[in-house]
Amino acid sequence: MADEQTVREYRTEELAEAAGIPVRTLRFYRERRLLPPPRREGRIAWYDDHHLARLRTIAALLERGHTLGGIAELTAAFESGRDVGQLSELLGMGWSEETPVRLTPEALADYFEGEVTPENLAASLDLGYLATDGDEIVHVSRRLLDVSSALVREGVPLAAVLETGRQVRAHADAMAALFTDLISAHVADPEAVGRLRPLAKSVVEAELSMALDRLLAARSQQNADQPSS
Repeated sequence: MADEQTVREYRTEELAEAAGIPVRTLRFYRERRLLPPPRREGRIAWYDDHHLARLRTIAALLERGHTLGGIAELTAAFESGRDVGQLSELLGMGWSEETPVRLTPEALADYFEGEVTPENLAASLDLGYLATDGDEIVHVSRRLLDVSSALVREGVPLAAVLETGRQVRAHADAMAALFTDLISAHVADPEAVGRLRPLAKSVVEAELSMALDRLLAARSQQNADQPSS
């Protein structure tokens, strides 16, 4: 029986036709290192579906206003970024309740219109928010993706969102350590931390809500105390 997982391969002309571009454009992209090198068999260059997916991504990003230079920088950032295996190791994904989201590069560009720069991409990879899996991007958390994109739509620069995320991560790690130490010191059950984690989430949510109430009330009072012009 034929192997259903066999990757389709294309000669140069076949790949260009499948992508809907001239052969000279394909060669230009290869010279600019926008495409991974093909497999060589003598003088014949063989491409596969990963190359076709990359060409379609390039076309979609060009339609969204990205330059070839910018696309090259983004490609380099992705290819030097963490893969999904490293992401799981970094964040302990086996314990996570978050839902990862798979995205194409053009879909990511749509979430953060005009904000997907090499610098922001590198910061996202460093934080562990993004990882790569073949031709796809994986965001670690649907909730974080939705919140980040909502803040950007409100006018907050993505770079500022990511820097705040880095600070929130440090505070969250500290709160997680407090809860873990509390439970470990007083509950003998080795599974207690995992079993009681909803309690920690409730405490954090309640305290954050009350902290926001206090801050907003204080600012409202400050505004009321200011003399009117």
